[in-house]
Amino acid sequence: MNVSILDLDNPLWKETLEKLSYDAYHLPEYVALEAKRNHSKPEALLITEADKIFFVPYLLRSCNDLVDTTDPQEEILDAISPYGYPGILLSDGARNSSPFVNHAFKELQQTFQARGICSAFLRFHPILSDGFAEVFPPNSLTPNGETVSIDLNLSSDKIWAQTRRGHQSTINKCKRLGLTARTVTFADYIDEFLSIYQETMDRLGARDNYYFDRDYFTDLLKLGDRLHLIIVESDSQIICASLFFESCGIVQAHLGGTKTDFMKQSPFNLLLHHARLWAKERGNKFLHLGGGVGGNKDKLFTFKSGFSRQRHKFFTMRLIIDESKYQHLVKNQAQTKNISISQLKESNFFPAYRFNEGLQKK
Repeated sequence: MNVSILDLDNPLWKETLEKLSYDAYHLPEYVALEAKRNHSKPEALLITEADKIFFVPYLLRSCNDLVDTTDPQEEILDAISPYGYPGILLSDGARNSSPFVNHAFKELQQTFQARGICSAFLRFHPILSDGFAEVFPPNSLTPNGETVSIDLNLSSDKIWAQTRRGHQSTINKCKRLGLTARTVTFADYIDEFLSIYQETMDRLGARDNYYFDRDYFTDLLKLGDRLHLIIVESDSQIICASLFFESCGIVQAHLGGTKTDFMKQSPFNLLLHHARLWAKERGNKFLHLGGGVGGNKDKLFTFKSGFSRQRHKFFTMRLIIDESKYQHLVKNQAQTKNISISQLKESNFFPAYRFNEGLQKK
């Protein structure tokens, strides 16, 4: 079994992806922009044995600002997935080999521990991780609800038939109002998109981690022809827009929004209707819409579920690599925030010592 840690410039990163089904989230260009946004170090772990491949990208963050270390030379780290659904990828050979996956899982933990990583939080891809719960060790994956995707193998008529009647009525209403949807080049509309997205997040009172600066969107252009923008217009005015990734037969909704003045028309329904027909025409198999906020079956999930009956299980991996360091960080943060240790641990936020980061508002 070969174990390698890859940096962004290692050609083995892309060579490995070419042997796997992957999403844009796994590309070094995407992991790089997430590392820049989070002030973290991007890496990927590659474990191989014959035709079996275990691959996962992640970001390394320093935890030293969360605790007073007695040894300034000792850096405590944690690992997280980049935003979205990067997760672990397995080759076909690995998917059929629980012994390999179990061994690779142990190698991941040992490699992380040797590098001073006290915890790891990984978000799995709901489509690409199908069946993983059967090959990974028991209780190593945490269920986090469901996500919605549209089965593009269905005929256009069947896709329409699976659409909730309320959504059908809204789409038809948008058309009667003269709203039009089209796919455009993101570089030509980056400023318009940024304005709409910012307005949407402000209206929703979104957390800090849902805000992205212009540099982030400019860096997304490095994804090339895997990145697409779909807009909805009213009298040549852009009123709604969303970004999509396209890779290995999967079109993934990324970030989007609607102008406040046009919320009553619900143009995002028309946008997603256009997106699924466009994605199908290009020969893709899935249009993945994602789930609710935090994996919950909230209003966002209810909206997405109106476009399809197809569901996917969403898993995360929550690893405490170094129990002593993890508990030390939890205790220190509880004291700093003047809350109890039990309150941190019962929050269901992982890692618990970063609980407040998940609650910050803009």
